[in-house]
Amino acid sequence: MPVRRLPHILALLALPSLTACGEKAPEGPPPPSTEAVRAIKDDGGAPEQDLGRAIDGLFDKLAVGETQALVIMKRGAVIAERYAPGIDAKTRLPGWSAGQCVTALMIGQLVSDGRLRLNESAPVPDWQRAGDPRGEITLKQLLQMRSGLRHVENAEATGSGTDSARVARQSDRMRMLFLDGRDDMAAYAEAQPLEAPAGQAFKNSAASAVILADLAARVLAPQGDATYRREAVGGYLRSRVLAPIGMTSTMVGFDRAGTLVGAGMIHANARDWAKLAEFLRHRGSVRGAQVLPRRWISVMMDPSPRNPAYGAGVWLNRADPGDDARLWPASSPANTFACLGEYGQYVVGSPDQLLSVVRLGRSDPVQERELHDRIGKLLTLFPGGR
Repeated sequence: MPVRRLPHILALLALPSLTACGEKAPEGPPPPSTEAVRAIKDDGGAPEQDLGRAIDGLFDKLAVGETQALVIMKRGAVIAERYAPGIDAKTRLPGWSAGQCVTALMIGQLVSDGRLRLNESAPVPDWQRAGDPRGEITLKQLLQMRSGLRHVENAEATGSGTDSARVARQSDRMRMLFLDGRDDMAAYAEAQPLEAPAGQAFKNSAASAVILADLAARVLAPQGDATYRREAVGGYLRSRVLAPIGMTSTMVGFDRAGTLVGAGMIHANARDWAKLAEFLRHRGSVRGAQVLPRRWISVMMDPSPRNPAYGAGVWLNRADPGDDARLWPASSPANTFACLGEYGQYVVGSPDQLLSVVRLGRSDPVQERELHDRIGKLLTLFPGGR
C-alpha cells in the first residue's frame, strides 16, 4: 500500500512548484544607472552592482538633497567619482565645518614648532586679566570643543510664525559668521562668557575654530594689521599644511580683521578633500614622508573627555550613551573617522578598509539623516566593514 501511494504524494508535493512556475518571478533591485557605471573605475572589492546602486542612491535628489560631488578612494587611488551637472573634478566646493580639520592641522604644526602649547592657557589677551575664569581655558580644550564658552550653534524654530531671520539671530554661529560678528569673528567669539567651567562640558561650536585661527594669527603676525595677518596665516597654511598634503586647489576665507574663518570658509575640489581624509588615514604622512608628527594625529583622534564621539577637529566612530551617533559605530570599523560639515558634507576615512569617501552637496535636516544612513551602507560594501 505505501508503495502505491508514493506517486500521489510526490505529485502533491510538486504542486507548489508547478503553481510557482505560472507566477511572475519577483523583481530584483534595478540595475545601476549608466552614470553610476561610468563613475566606477574599480570596485575596490565591493560588489560592483551594489556599489553602483549605492552611488545612485547618493544622487537621489529627493531623498538626500543635491549631491554635487562623490569621490571614493581605495589604497590611495580614486576608484569611483561622480559629479552633478555643472560640477567637475576642478570645481571648488565648500566643506563648511569640515574645514575645522584643516584648522586643527594648522594648530598642530604651530604646536610642533613650539609656538603654541597644548595644555597651557590659550593666549587670548582679554582672558588673561586677573580674575577672569576664561584664563583657565587651554588650547586642547578649545580643540576638543569643551571650552565652556557660551555658544548656540544652531537655533531651532519653535511654535508657529517663527521667521528665519529671528532664528538666525538666536544662533551664535549665524551671528558670528554673517551678522553682527562678521567683521571681527574672533572678537565676537572671545567676548562670550563661560556657561560651564572650562573643560567640563562638550558643545559643538564653530566659535572654537575661529578662536584657534585667531591664536594662529597672534603668533604668526604679532602686532600685525589685517593684511599682514591674512598674509602670514595664509602663507603658513599653504606651505606647512595644504601644499604638503597636495590640497593645491584650496581657497580659504578671512574676515575684515584678518582672521582665518577656520569654522567653514574653506573651499577645495572633491579630490583635495579626499586627500585630507587620506592624510589623516596615513597618520600625518604623504607617500612615506611625515608632514605632521604622528603624536598630533593621535591628539586629533583621541576622544574628548566630554564626548567620546569627538576628537580634535574630527568626529570619531563612537557614540555617547543615549545620544545619536554622528558616524556608524554599529556597522563600520571602530577607527573610522570623519570631518563633517553642515548641509551634509562628509570627508570620511576608514583605515581598516584602506578607504576614503567624500560627499559634498546640500541637504536639509531630514535629507541629512537619510544621507548619513546611505553613506554608512556604502562603507559596509567594502572589505573590512562589519
